[in-house]
Amino acid sequence: MTIIITGTSSGIGFVLAEYFGKKGHKVYGLSRKHTESQYFRSIPTDVTDNTAVQNAIAEVLKTESRIDVLINNAGMGMVGAVEDSTKEDILKLFNLNLVGAVQMMSAVLPKMREHKFGKIINISSIGSEMGLPFRGFYSASKSALDKVTEAMRYEVYPWNINVCSLHLGDIKTNIAENRVKTQVSEPYKNIFDKVYTLMNSHVGDGTEPLEVAEYVEKLLDKNKWKAHYYFGKFGQKIGVPLKWILPQGTYENLMKKYNKLD
Repeated sequence: MTIIITGTSSGIGFVLAEYFGKKGHKVYGLSRKHTESQYFRSIPTDVTDNTAVQNAIAEVLKTESRIDVLINNAGMGMVGAVEDSTKEDILKLFNLNLVGAVQMMSAVLPKMREHKFGKIINISSIGSEMGLPFRGFYSASKSALDKVTEAMRYEVYPWNINVCSLHLGDIKTNIAENRVKTQVSEPYKNIFDKVYTLMNSHVGDGTEPLEVAEYVEKLLDKNKWKAHYYFGKFGQKIGVPLKWILPQGTYENLMKKYNKLD
């Protein structure tokens, strides 16, 4: 298959690109900086720049007759209190996590329609299903992508194009180094420091990226997809169905305990 993956300079994206390249697929990795690998071709691309996105897809189509798979992995985290977040930080986050993903989908869909086949995986987060303390805008950006994904499923199914959200728990990557971190004002400082330390320890104890690649491979083997898939440790995945069935107050108390806010 011809597979395009965004955010391949490090972390999950790099592991995905190498994994599928080693399997013999033709893999193109799009990220802001060039990445050396013998298993995939790197095309430096800022996915928030629509001209750059269109140029990258045109570059792929110089050598490929079709695009089978798009994995929208490029994204960033953001931590801080809602009150302290600036308009600039919020827009930067949504521009990458939502707009960048939409621009990538819009760029590959004409070729997928032409061949009446395509699979698009939007990498989301288990945290998109609930507002997480000091990660409200990250949760919101991924939740927005989830709703766009759901809408697109109706719009593109006549051409045998499958779209889904893959909600990940904590994965052992360097995401902590790349987060937008707002200035934390004095009222929040003590509680934020406690939550932030716990947040980073969860990442350090997270699932290995290779396990994500193996899960994605199984997903690509399926003929029909559900709208949402959840992958991560049980303690994080269980938070989703619990939110559906528990009273809000009970759920919030559980989340406070999980985040050591009680």
